[in-house]
Amino acid sequence: MGVRYTLVESNTTDAPSNAAATYNRGFNVPGGAVDEVIVRVTQTLNAASDISADWPNVVSSLRLILNGETVWDYTGGYTSATNNAASPLGYLLNSMGRGRSVEVNTGDATREVFLRIPIGRNIAAGISRFEYSISYAALAGASTGNTVQWWIRYNPAMQTTTTLGAATTFNYSATTQQVQMRVPQNVSGTLAGVFVQNDAVTDTDLTDFRIVSQSDFAMDIDMWRMLNGDLYNGVEYMDPATATQLTFAQECGGCVFLPLYGLSMSDDLRMQVTAATAGTLSLTPVITSGIAGKPAPAQVQTQAVKTNVAKSVLDDSAAQV
Repeated sequence: MGVRYTLVESNTTDAPSNAAATYNRGFNVPGGAVDEVIVRVTQTLNAASDISADWPNVVSSLRLILNGETVWDYTGGYTSATNNAASPLGYLLNSMGRGRSVEVNTGDATREVFLRIPIGRNIAAGISRFEYSISYAALAGASTGNTVQWWIRYNPAMQTTTTLGAATTFNYSATTQQVQMRVPQNVSGTLAGVFVQNDAVTDTDLTDFRIVSQSDFAMDIDMWRMLNGDLYNGVEYMDPATATQLTFAQECGGCVFLPLYGLSMSDDLRMQVTAATAGTLSLTPVITSGIAGKPAPAQVQTQAVKTNVAKSVLDDSAAQV
């Protein structure tokens, strides 16, 4: 069977507007090889400047839970509808593959956004359950015409399971310090990379990073951006000032994706971080593993319930008295 797309949820409420908000919702999904979750948002802003550039700038957190398992746990280091640049969430998604966060750039107040979230899960035949929680920053004005759709892409040829683990936060100071990123113990796989976020868009706060197990020396942030492809105009985002196209950049302010090339999770990730000031950073693990090839089994009863009417009649009979 080839690729198949299924619309599993559509509503007119779970979009950003003129008040900060969190929406929690769940929906049922058919079983199969779930390659990715696609979020499509359409809305008309009160003014084009209500979201200055990249739409995901307003997403402060996004969590996906499949059958009780957290498969995606994003928390933004900073969130701002007025950030006229690439967004942390959009940058993270596109670091996992180009085109995972894109927008239709009309140059006006209408927005159409697509977020393609990779998860790579084989789920059993029947009905499974997705739960999500999404939080937004406030816009300057109320939005209208909101539609939020959730799609599932089924793809039996998917090759990896992807998990975005919970972030480890660290209060840094203007020095070189060692940071330990915790990795989840209940998730198998290896580290494809770590997403580093500052608590502000300021890009000069964090200057150097060293992965202790992979380098004898610290490398500055520009060298990391050379390694991950950012410097090759690898950052793309929507800017309404240049309609009908995306804008290229060499960085996402205050953020950088450090590729780890399948680093094992036998221990927590240990890093050295050099900063020029004080603040709070967060380290988010991106974990991948090969697809096992079989769907997760349906729930199975482990004890037999033995029924015997003849024995029951005899047990209740007065003849045994």
